[in-house]
Formats: sequence, C-alpha cells, structure tokens
Amino acid sequence: MRVANRGKAVGMSERWYKEAVIYCVDVDTFQDSDGDGCGDLRGLISRLDYLSRLGVTCLWLNPIHPTPNRDDGYDVADYYGVEPRIGSLGDFAELALEARERGIRIILDLVVNHTSDQHPWFRSAVSDPASPYRDWYVWSEQEPADRRQGIVFPGEQTETWTWHDEAQAWYYHRFYDFQPDLNWTNPDVRAEIKKVMGFWLQLGASGFRVDAAPFVIELVQPGVQAPPKDFGIMDDWRQDVQWRKGDVVLLCEANVEPEQVVHYLAGRPDGPNDRAHMMFNFLLNPRMWLALARSDAEPVIEGLRSLPALPAMGQWVTFLRNHDELDLSRLTKEQQQDVFRAFAPREEMRLFDRGIRRRLAPMLRNDRRHIELAYSLQFTSPGTPVLRYGEEIGMGENLSLPGRDAIRTPMQWNDGPAGGFSTAAPQDLVRPVPTRGAFGIKNVNVQAQERDRQSLLSWFERAIRTLRECPEVGVGTCTVIDLPLPRSVLVHRFDAPEGAMLFLHNLADQAVTVDVGKLDGEGRPVEVFADSDYPAVTSRLKDLELQGWGYRWIRLRRSNSN
Repeated sequence: MRVANRGKAVGMSERWYKEAVIYCVDVDTFQDSDGDGCGDLRGLISRLDYLSRLGVTCLWLNPIHPTPNRDDGYDVADYYGVEPRIGSLGDFAELALEARERGIRIILDLVVNHTSDQHPWFRSAVSDPASPYRDWYVWSEQEPADRRQGIVFPGEQTETWTWHDEAQAWYYHRFYDFQPDLNWTNPDVRAEIKKVMGFWLQLGASGFRVDAAPFVIELVQPGVQAPPKDFGIMDDWRQDVQWRKGDVVLLCEANVEPEQVVHYLAGRPDGPNDRAHMMFNFLLNPRMWLALARSDAEPVIEGLRSLPALPAMGQWVTFLRNHDELDLSRLTKEQQQDVFRAFAPREEMRLFDRGIRRRLAPMLRNDRRHIELAYSLQFTSPGTPVLRYGEEIGMGENLSLPGRDAIRTPMQWNDGPAGGFSTAAPQDLVRPVPTRGAFGIKNVNVQAQERDRQSLLSWFERAIRTLRECPEVGVGTCTVIDLPLPRSVLVHRFDAPEGAMLFLHNLADQAVTVDVGKLDGEGRPVEVFADSDYPAVTSRLKDLELQGWGYRWIRLRRSNSN
C-alpha cells in the first residue's frame, strides 16, 4: 500500500505512526506478575493479547528507569537500566519481542531535561568542582536574580535555582529541586544522550516521547530571561536515530505557541519533516474540553481551522486525558471557569489553578453517550490518537491521593482482590485499588466488560477497528464543512488517496437534523460507525438525524487501488 507524498512514494512501514493507535501505560500500575504489589514488565507481557484485541498498535511506556520515585519515575537515576521493582533489561527485550510479534511497537519516555539528584552524574558533580560531570549541570556561583521565575508547578515549587551546600553553588532546575537540569550546551551531554537512545533502540524500542522538549533545547544561563533555544539538538537526534533504525519516531511534548510548532518538526517552515515526527496537539485539546463544557462546537471548529500546517510526514497526536493534569492554561480565565464548572466543580479536583486531576468517565458523569461522543471526537480529529490505560473501561480517579497520582491508580482487571492487578495485601500495593462506588472494581473491570457486547470496552474495540479502516484520518486533509448548522454540530471531512470520510458530531444533549447537501465528486455514501441505528444515508446527504451527543462516520469514497 503506497501513497504519494510531495512526489515521493511513501511505504506503509515509513508512515506507521500516522495510522497507529497509541496506548499509554504506567508499568507499575498495570499488572503485577510476582505478587509484590507493583506492576512489572512481565505482567505487561501477559496482557499483550488484551491490548492486541483492543486494537493497540503502539505502547507508550511512562518512565521505566531506576528512580528514587519522588516524581513517579520522572526523576531518573540511571538511563541504562530498568527500575528493579518492574523488571530487568532482559524483561524489556522480551516485551519488545512479544509486542512486535503482535504488531505492537514500543516508545519510551525520554526524560533528559533533568536527572534525579541521586543520579551518579549529579552526585559526582556536587562532590568536587573538578569532577568531569560538574559541567553536565547548570550552575551559578552567585544567587541568580531570576531564581523564582519560570516556575512550572506553582504551589509545589518556590524557585528554579537552589543552593547546594556540598557543591557550594546554585544549581538550576526547571521542575522540582530534586530534578537538576542537564547542561545542553555541553557536547558530552549531547553525545551521552545519543548513546542512551541508541541503547534502547538496540533493545527493541521503536522511538521516544521527548519529555519537556522546549526545556531540553533551552540553553539556560543565570540571569538571562529568555535563553536561546538550540533546535540543532533535534536535528542531531533525528539524523542519529534514523541512521540507527529507519522507522524510529520522535514524539515531542511541547505545549508551545502555534507559530513555534513547525520548528519542532522541520528545520525550515516550508521544509521537509527532518526533526521530530510527531507533536502532541496541545492547541486543540483544551478547545475540545471547552466545546464539551459548553455543548458548543465552535471552539473545536476554531481550533481545527487555526491549526498550523505541518510539514509532509509530520503528525499531530491527539488526546483527551493523559498521565498529567488536564492543562487549561491556553484558555482564557472565563473559558477555564466554564470547564471547571462543568467537569471540576470542587477545588480538590483541580491542580495548579490551571488543570484538572480527574479521569474522563467521572468528568462526564459516567454517561455512556457523552463518553462515546468525546472519544469519537478525538478519534476523528487530525492525527494519531493516544489512549490512557483504563479509559477504555471507564475507570475513575482517587482524589484522596496527592496531585496527579489521583489518575494513576492500578488497572481494574476483575472484581476480585485488588481488582486482579496483584495478589499482594492491600497495604503492599503501589497505590490503592478503588473498591467502592460507581467506579470501584465491582462496577468497572475488564473481565465483566469483555463478556458484555454493549460495554464501553466493546465500543472501544469497534471504534478502534473502524478507525484503522479509515486511514484518511491519519494521512488525509481535514476540512470543516461550513453550513448553517446548530451551534452544537460539527461536520468535517478527510480526503486522501485512499478515499474520503465525512464525520458529524452533536455536542449537545438535544437531537438535531442536519442537511449537508450533495458533495461533488463523491460516490455512494455508506455509514460505517454511529451512536444509533439511523436511516440509511443517500447521496443527497439531507435530513441526517443526530441524537443528543450523537455521532456518525460516513464513508464518501474509497479507492480500491491503495
């Protein structure tokens, strides 16, 4: 199967990430294989068939490296190892092999903006000014004037420069004080991280999700308010990983302004995709939540129309919820309040005055119609979808846990002890398993939903299977259909050499009827997925019914030559 791209034939293997379904996993809360209360790589291997049945084609693993675990693994103490609680290097190699046999690739979190303060590099750096690792971090002998600026976690963090008694100097940390930033002006740091990436590619990884990408390329100096960014780091990574393994992907976490997006994907605004392959769509995500809160499609319409054009082979990655808080910082204060009122009415549900620390199902009051509508909206947005573990069965959060741990509870496999996650005693679990209420293991678990053809899990299986039969969403051109529609309705289409798809979504709880009208150059339209059994569509595309929170996926044209 081949598709033309700027005059060049591009094979499926080279664009696999454009038609992927990514599943984000915390290994330590997914499946425990040895009864110690912590999930592990062998447990994850035992659940690969479940993920394959769901339709997952790529696993994104949150940090798996040795760590003091003060920030859920994002404080790395050894880039060349696996956290002993979750397994070994051999276990990872086995996971990569078993996953690949099921058509599933693995990407790892690349957390290289900072290390743990327990990393041997930092311990050496603070012990002796003459240490070869001293310049691997960012230091100041004088108190920086900007030591309280650029804080990422307000309320949990008071400064970005901290005095170190042993080192007798100030060190820089964009995040927590136990996460000192690496010095990316140092060529030795750059060379070492390329070795790290090559190491994991050799063990079977297919790419990396680059954590905090804008801060990695920021060349920090004390007292400099707007330090320069060196995108040459991204250039170097792309060249190196592509040389090592031709189908590797780099996925950037970069919540940046629209005009900055292209710089993470291409060296020139009108040039080819020669940096990262993919970017999380932080521009569209909050607008989707605003639209859901207001029952108004306009925020999504504006978001789709204002998305910057990506270079050929560059790709958006869409999400509704991920491992962090739902970040609303790109919305106005009024818009934020609308989302808070709808989905996080209590202070305990919020984080940093800008985000929500809840899972999707409870945010939408566990209403199946609303949940399906939200995910249909995500799956039919431009790009590659990522799904957070447990969302496919409608798991809830535990607000008694601190911060973002509220949405990092163990996977609920059945209604037995610890929800099938572990055989350990409750007090030995890495985090408590919800046992009571609407989202407890008695009401929400994989085993029960696998037996129920009407379950949310069954819906996800059908939705993902249908999405994978609609490559236009991943590789095609998206166009919003401009019609005199109710404000709650979004109509958009995708066109690609493979064919054309039309999507209708009603973001309100009241039924509507839509007239799209005949679309030029199309064949016989066929509905392939919908929330209800609607009357058959005709080529006139008139009087199209949409239930409250309804959606319809309609194939307009299919090419049999691809």
